Order: sequence, then C-alpha cells, then structure tokens
Amino acid sequence: MSAVARREQLLDVAKAIVVERGFHAVSIEGVAREAGISRPIVYGHFADLPGLLEALVQREGARALGQLGEVLPAALAGSDPQERLLAALGGYLEAVRADPATWRLVLMPHEGAPRVLHEHISRGRSAVVGQLAAALGPGEAAAVETPDAELTARLLAALADEAARLLLAEPERYPAARILGLARWFVERLAG
Repeated sequence: MSAVARREQLLDVAKAIVVERGFHAVSIEGVAREAGISRPIVYGHFADLPGLLEALVQREGARALGQLGEVLPAALAGSDPQERLLAALGGYLEAVRADPATWRLVLMPHEGAPRVLHEHISRGRSAVVGQLAAALGPGEAAAVETPDAELTARLLAALADEAARLLLAEPERYPAARILGLARWFVERLAG
C-alpha cells in the first residue's frame, strides 16, 4: 500500500472510531489494531495522537467545505432569489445525505472533540454566512428584503444546520423533501 493510501486508511479508521464511539475512544493502539498494522506504522504517518486527530479534522473539514463549495455558488447564482435559497438548502442537505459520517463530525461533534475541530467548524460557518450574506445583500437580486443581511444569513445558516442535524438523526422522520417543503413555505412568507 502506498504511503498516501495508508495515511488515508488510518484517517478512515480514526473517523470510524470517532463516529461510533467519540474522540475519547481514539488511540494510536486502537487505530493500529483496527487497521491491522503495528503502532510504529501509525507513528510513521502521525507524530502523536493529537497530530492524527488534527489531520482527521483538517481532512473532514476540507471535505465538508468542498462539498458546500460545489453546491452553494451554483445554487446562489440562480436567477430567482427565493429559488436560490431553496437550492442552496437542497444542495446542503444532499451533501449531508451523501456523506453522513463527515457531517456528523461537523454538525454533531462528540464530547471531547479537539479544539481544532471547533476552530474548523467556526471558519467554515463564517465562509457560508459570508456567501449567504452576499446573496441576501441589497439589490433587486436579493432573495428577501432584509435590513441586516449578515444577521439574516447567520439565522438562515443556523436553521439549515438544524435541518441537517434532523436529517442525520432521524432521516425517515425528517427527510430532505419534508424539510424543503417547510423551507419553501417559510421563504414564500418571508419574502412577502
């Protein structure tokens, strides 16, 4: 196995442990055991446990932002302002549905999650809020007329995050179609 493939394997094993049992359950020994290798091989890729966890957080954060980077710009560039917001939410929910393990780490971090995870989440949310605020800004292309685009974007992002958490926690009860139906109702009333 190549060094790059081995590193990815080790990160995948660590991710599976975190999703199943939490960050506190990850150890170099546990990752090595579940990967079927010895601890020195893990240490060959990561200096220590914090280094392994930081690499995991960076990879998963980049994945999540990459997924949003694929859907948000296109969704927010549409011609109908209200449809832009709904397309952005739909794209977000599809990204969550397609990669639930990554999004569980981002949206539902376990107790004991490293500080670097919270920092990545904060930066990612800021980037998303910035894109939404730009789409909500003044002008005839604005999705809704709002006196405060930045605050509106923050609140819409919080609603979208909660919708994604519901989809992750209870997908049968809160499917994307149900969430998007309510979002359509909400946006139509918000737009007046």
